[in-house]
Amino acid sequence: MLHTKAISNILSALLLFLALSLIAPAIFAYINNEGDFSAFLTTIGFSFSIGIIVFLLTRNHNEELRAKDGFIIVTLGWLLFSFIGALPFYLSGFIPSYTDAFFETMSGFSTTGATILTDIEILPHGLLFWRSLTHWLGGMGIILLSLAILPLLGVGGMQLFKAEVPGPSPDKLTPRIKHTAELLWGVYLLLTVVEVILLRFGGMDWFDSVCHSFGTLATGGFSTKNASIGFYNSAYVDYVITLFMILAGLNFSLHYRALKGKPLIYFKDPESLFFFGIIIVATLAIFFSVWTQTSADFALSFRQAFFQVVSIITTTGYGTADYEQWSSMSRMILLILMFFGGCAGSTGGGLKIIRSLILIKFSLNEIKRLIHPQAVLPVRIGKIVVQRDIITNVAGFYLFYVTLFVFGVLFMNVLGLDIETALGGVAATIGNIGPALGDLGPTDNYSFIPDVGKWFMSFLMLVGRLEIYTVLVIFTPIFWKK
Repeated sequence: MLHTKAISNILSALLLFLALSLIAPAIFAYINNEGDFSAFLTTIGFSFSIGIIVFLLTRNHNEELRAKDGFIIVTLGWLLFSFIGALPFYLSGFIPSYTDAFFETMSGFSTTGATILTDIEILPHGLLFWRSLTHWLGGMGIILLSLAILPLLGVGGMQLFKAEVPGPSPDKLTPRIKHTAELLWGVYLLLTVVEVILLRFGGMDWFDSVCHSFGTLATGGFSTKNASIGFYNSAYVDYVITLFMILAGLNFSLHYRALKGKPLIYFKDPESLFFFGIIIVATLAIFFSVWTQTSADFALSFRQAFFQVVSIITTTGYGTADYEQWSSMSRMILLILMFFGGCAGSTGGGLKIIRSLILIKFSLNEIKRLIHPQAVLPVRIGKIVVQRDIITNVAGFYLFYVTLFVFGVLFMNVLGLDIETALGGVAATIGNIGPALGDLGPTDNYSFIPDVGKWFMSFLMLVGRLEIYTVLVIFTPIFWKK
């Protein structure tokens, strides 16, 4: 049985938080007077009015949140933020189609970075800031942020944490979930501030430094420039953003432990080591291909290969080069990286490194078992034995992910996309990456996709961001049984 009053109370609190979040871009809109201030004002009023009315009507509930409630709140919370967060784009007239406005906003909150905009630089500063802020809020999680600042969830907080935190299982740093959320957001904020300062030192203005830091730490990829990071043509900027994309793709609990005096923790964690290994191998393979097949010099070839590999595997989606001009081998490597994704507990999307590591070790064990049928061969990640139910969960997740991917490719192919574009587009949206392959490459956009395709891809973004189970469980009959 769902606790509707408790659910409504939390969702109304999230609407109030959304209204609060819109104030900063509204200030930019007011200062710059570029025609989007009234749209922000209307959206703030709408979100606040609904939020405060529902909050007051449900504030006296005494229902305790359970797992089912958590799944509903997380899914509906993401949808509410996207439906209402799209209004400034739509009401201002800069994105005249509500379908396009919703797609852009869902792409922001899900940290996908896929855009329908053909000219990003004509957007006013208020909308550009809101576009980047959706990334930053969605990166660590709207619900997780609420856990840190709203003392409204009580003992039910863990249900939301389990539904929201990326990865096979949440890493609970402290017994109190609220404290855990505060620690993670503290690390997130600290890394964002450091990157802003470093980018400003490298020549970006403050506005672009903040927007690109939001996109980096959230592994989102929305840029304020049409040419993305390639606009700056700076080795310093490229390497700073590459470093912070790697940090964003790692488990944030490791950052907390590193800040507590254990900096070598990254090199003792099996998932991180596997993550680093993939980056090194993929970078060297693509670098060699780019360097030998193009006229680019040694340093530039390496920088572009390194940047693009990290951008894709962390599901950030920033670009410094048109990789559609690279060899088919390089593009195939990038497509494979789209499925790996970041580490568990990171802001990255995709299947997650730890799931791939578990399945690889499990598969190798099964081969050994054929030779030694009576052998006891536990799957170990480091010194930890992975329980059988976690392996089953990971295998099921892989099956759902691949099935949804195949169905998505077929669906987009029916809508008229060629096979390469369909493959890349579905992989990029369900993996929350953004730029894809074919007609959806780093210099292209999603504007030509039919409306039904945009709604479907928006669904893929949501499912990918909330790790499939959270959304799909709602569509099962057993979920609604008492």
